[in-house]
Amino acid sequence: MAFEQEVPLSLIYEDMRLENRFRADIIVERAVVVEVRSVDFVRPVHKAQTLTYLRLSGCAVGLLMNFNVVLLKDGLHRFIA
Repeated sequence: MAFEQEVPLSLIYEDMRLENRFRADIIVERAVVVEVRSVDFVRPVHKAQTLTYLRLSGCAVGLLMNFNVVLLKDGLHRFIA
């Protein structure tokens, strides 16, 4: 399975290209953005960041993973573009 780490993402705003303003933690098979966290609570800003990376990368699926939970399934949040 092919993946990339710390993938730079560019943003185009009013005909200006802003290079390397964002970095996705992991992109798998150029289809899934994976954001990794270890926080007490997944806050709306974490979800918004994952959605932004999903949009900028052109991937179809986003996965926000919080490892600071007892059961991993409680730390998974899935997003669809």
